Amino acid sequence: MMLHIGVPFVMTVANSPFLILGIGVDDMFILISCWQNTNVHDRVENRLADTYREAAISITITTLTDVLAFYIGLMTPFRSVQSFCLYTSTSILFCYLYSITFFGAFLVLNGRRENKNKHWLTCKEVPEDCPVGQSKWYDLCCVGGAYDPHTGNEEVQPMNHFFKKYYGPFLTKPWTKVCVILLYSMYLCTSIYGCFQIKEGIDLRNLAADDSYVVKYYDEEKAYFSEYGPNIMVIVRGEFPYWDEKNMADLESCVDDFKNLSFIEKDIFTSWLKSYKYYGHHTKLNLSTENVFKKNLGSFLRFYTDFKQDVNFTNNSIHASRFFIQTVNISTAIDEMNMLNKLRDTARNCPVPLLVYHPAFIYHDQYAVIVSNTIQNIAVTTAVMLLISLLLIPNPLCSLWVTFSIASVIVGVTGFMALWDVNLDTISMIILVVCIGFSVDFSAHISYAFVSNKKPSANEKAVEALFNLGYPILQGAVSTILGVVVLSASKNYIFRTFFKIMFLVIFFGLFHGITFIPVFLTFFDICSGMNGKPRQQDKHVLEDRALGNCQSANSGKEGMLKDDEAKEKQIYDNHTFLPDNNHVSPAQPRLGIWALAVGNQRGHGHQVCMASTVPMFTIDTHTFDLHMYPGSPLKSWETQRT
Repeated sequence: MMLHIGVPFVMTVANSPFLILGIGVDDMFILISCWQNTNVHDRVENRLADTYREAAISITITTLTDVLAFYIGLMTPFRSVQSFCLYTSTSILFCYLYSITFFGAFLVLNGRRENKNKHWLTCKEVPEDCPVGQSKWYDLCCVGGAYDPHTGNEEVQPMNHFFKKYYGPFLTKPWTKVCVILLYSMYLCTSIYGCFQIKEGIDLRNLAADDSYVVKYYDEEKAYFSEYGPNIMVIVRGEFPYWDEKNMADLESCVDDFKNLSFIEKDIFTSWLKSYKYYGHHTKLNLSTENVFKKNLGSFLRFYTDFKQDVNFTNNSIHASRFFIQTVNISTAIDEMNMLNKLRDTARNCPVPLLVYHPAFIYHDQYAVIVSNTIQNIAVTTAVMLLISLLLIPNPLCSLWVTFSIASVIVGVTGFMALWDVNLDTISMIILVVCIGFSVDFSAHISYAFVSNKKPSANEKAVEALFNLGYPILQGAVSTILGVVVLSASKNYIFRTFFKIMFLVIFFGLFHGITFIPVFLTFFDICSGMNGKPRQQDKHVLEDRALGNCQSANSGKEGMLKDDEAKEKQIYDNHTFLPDNNHVSPAQPRLGIWALAVGNQRGHGHQVCMASTVPMFTIDTHTFDLHMYPGSPLKSWETQRT
């Protein structure tokens, strides 16, 4: 589509397909993970609806951030960066559309296959249980898929089990959190140190392939002629009266200003005008008159052919001319930037209309704007990421944590790319803009999963978020790295730089998503909403409501209740009791039954009171109904898990 509408395909755009190969499947990993958490006995329509309900916000956040990060990159004045951002952002948008349309359709087809218990490859019906005597390979390939009969969900993948049973609990231990904080401090200090070591500019030899003769040329130039910098062209623009003594005095004054610059070699000066005056002196020509100056200029240029390209002498008029000055001791990007600025300032201050130029100026020009443009793009993109997070993540503080993750990854990538011998240039600036979009992916997924689940404590929320999205995030990171790892062996500097920075972006983003952000979120209970314990005043209200209507009980049985009173009080104090008007049918099947003796619910005069309503309470996010039997005050309450 981009080629059809006429967007130029430049060298940097060649990185885009490798990038899309990696990030194009990230959304699908999230969708598959949510699909596996649906009930296999539900209708396919309901399973797909549940999948989109859980995954749609998450993948929409990441797509919006990625696309906007690239579109903001269009603000840069570099055309190569604009082309790359336009191609890649459009590709990501297409990937998103494919994920919510085509891939959803494939999930439907697969769900219908599962409902009919058909083989994943041959689509022939297979038995649900493995016949006796068959191997595990037969069970794996020739029978229906396994699922949990209690929950109706597909069996937990080994990696999900690892995140829930081992990694999550390990990460939420107090001493582990201390280690994570120390590790993050080391990471941040190293990154900040690297930021101060970053170098600007691109080496011209890096624009050619490693086996190109251009590389050998620049290497030998640096080895044998490093003392000399570029030979700068100074152009006299427009028609100028070279024969007029006053104007010539102004021009010579400007030439002296150039020669007085610290990086200009005074003795190396190439000028057709100086040679022409020397020629006129030896041939006894009066070059101070216009007629003589123009009449003999043609014969001079025919005799001294080296200057023929330095004067545009057409139709008996000099439309423009040039002379050359030699620079010395220009070895770093800072030297090149200072040289360019001082040359242009000198030409601007000259009364004669002058222009300085060298073919390498196209690369030196970026030094003047690369830092400001990079900071501008990063600041604007980060602000947009924060706005999107505030709109789509239902907790302002957690949105700020996502923004914090973006800033942290940017600092890390910038610092470590300097330590990995990557300069700040237009190529690396592209990837830094990309960095913002990708760095938000992992932290946004985890943060949204953290604030949206119903676990009572912050630690449990972190473990649940890692259980649900830790494996898909790991899959997405590995797939993206695998998509660009082939570029590490490229002979082209641009491709190798792309791999280095993308590797840093994905690695640091992944580490933030599954290590730093989950730990930091547990420090702020506000991100987890209610902490699972009812407030004291709410507990009294619920108690009064439960004991509002009570009947007389036999106080002679008081001694039989003392043994259970402490245990019952502890259960009551640690869980939330709420009234429920929905009576559950005793005939309804239940997964488990518990008995709770009446202990501390007493009326006045040591009478046992039974609530006329059917109360409900929760233990570890499971909801229970309490059925009352008023016929006997010593009847136990049967609780049935719902």
